[in-house]
Amino acid sequence: MSRPLLTLPAPAKLNLMLHILGRRPDGYHELQTIFQFLDYGDELSFALREDGEVRLQTEIEGVPHDSNLIVKAARALKEQSGCEQGVDIWLKKVLPMGGGIGGGSSDAATTLLGLNHLWQLGWDEDRLAALGLKLGADVPVFVRGHAAFAEGVGEILTPVTPEEPWYVVLVPQVSVSTAEIFSDPLLTRDTPPIKVRPVPKGNSRNDCLPVVARRYPDVRNALNLLGKFAEAKLTGTGSCVFGAFPNKAEADKVSALLTETLTGFVAKGSNISMLHRKLQTLL
Repeated sequence: MSRPLLTLPAPAKLNLMLHILGRRPDGYHELQTIFQFLDYGDELSFALREDGEVRLQTEIEGVPHDSNLIVKAARALKEQSGCEQGVDIWLKKVLPMGGGIGGGSSDAATTLLGLNHLWQLGWDEDRLAALGLKLGADVPVFVRGHAAFAEGVGEILTPVTPEEPWYVVLVPQVSVSTAEIFSDPLLTRDTPPIKVRPVPKGNSRNDCLPVVARRYPDVRNALNLLGKFAEAKLTGTGSCVFGAFPNKAEADKVSALLTETLTGFVAKGSNISMLHRKLQTLL
């Protein structure tokens, strides 16, 4: 087995707001959301293989090798580019599955960008983002690496620069099914679209929160506990709950109180992903 040549982060994201405008004929939902990155995430390492094989060397419980988005991303890029090289990939998994903070999508995007560099393909961001969209609606924002106002199913991206506070993120030990939430008959699906940029204050709710909180008592409990210290929000359709704080000291103080009984972490918000900051050092 070869040794890693390249190690890159796969950052988490937060949805600072999430409005659902309606359901499309194809079953997907039109939405508006704001993505911001966290300086916290998974880590992937890559090494070239001369036999053309794509192998994820880290086993992920409950996810078969060929079903992992990392493997799908690598094989899709290899096929589309005609690259004859292979790769060994190792994953240091930190982000929870079903948490709504983009773990799988971020891993896929880091794989695309990392292999574009390692295989010296020379693909631009537009091409990589288009391939990423076939893997998942959240992959393009990770490929592009800039905080964004997103429309469509999340693929129409306009760069934005929200404040970059420190966040306390709580991680209830449940995995929320996106399909389950989007199929719930009580989900709000008629929020009027926002046409003003930047997004006006007071439009920061997540339309999925009432459905998730009703279905998952652990998430409801986390929202209530964090809500004593800050405005507690849900990210995406996942289980993770977050609140913003003006500095690390305040975030650490609240986190210390809450993580005695709950799992969580503190991380800095960032409008440029740590993946892209790392890639810039390699150019």
